[in-house]
Amino acid sequence: MKADSLTSRHIRGFRHPIHEVEFRHRCRNELETEGVLVLREFFTDAVIQQAAEESAALEASAFYSNAVHNVYLTATDPELTGTHPFNRPVVSNKGLIADDLIATNSPLREIYADPQFRAFLGFVLGLESLYPYPDELSTIVISVASEGMELGWHFDTSASSVTMLLQSPDGGGVFEYVPEVRDADAGDMGFARVKQVLDGREPVRTLDFSPGDLVVFRGRNALHRVTTVNGSTTRSVVILAFNERPDASMSQEALRTFFGRTT
Repeated sequence: MKADSLTSRHIRGFRHPIHEVEFRHRCRNELETEGVLVLREFFTDAVIQQAAEESAALEASAFYSNAVHNVYLTATDPELTGTHPFNRPVVSNKGLIADDLIATNSPLREIYADPQFRAFLGFVLGLESLYPYPDELSTIVISVASEGMELGWHFDTSASSVTMLLQSPDGGGVFEYVPEVRDADAGDMGFARVKQVLDGREPVRTLDFSPGDLVVFRGRNALHRVTTVNGSTTRSVVILAFNERPDASMSQEALRTFFGRTT
């Protein structure tokens, strides 16, 4: 990795040469084939420790919410039966630390802004340019979950997510997913398979990752959840939001739902 890269002290470049074309192609192919890319020990111990300490200090300032929703994160349909996947309730509860609470000198900001890291992600995701959200809340977010919290089954609204685990819980907090359940672009909502998953009759995969790993996940068509956290240690995950268009934005309603405020 070039010495002028800000992330040269945050990323294990000897393991993950993100500037090399062959490495980029290998990562892109894995994401396209598997729907998920996990780069083990991508970030250094030092940056994970610092970010984890920052997260712990901000936990009390997180916005905590409890929500009952369907897997599509949309309104229910009264014209359908209560057992239809559109009307099946699932529960999610979590805390979110908004971008504007994260220190200006946090290494997370250096990583997000680094040209080499962005170029690598853009290639892997097949996007020419990557843009942050225009608001001050959504671009770099830390999700925290303490004992008893979980994320219910759902599809993401964005094509891909980029995350880094800062701290694993004592137990639970397992990421489970079922790939290619629906085809959102084709309008196929995958009702039959969604019902299978909700009824516990569909095999699920477990994604194993550790603090320091970089995870890129295609969650728009993959049904996924995080199981209930157990123990006194908080599960904390950084979510880095990269958008394809500069005008991409969250609605005011979404901002209130996620952060309890719009500014």
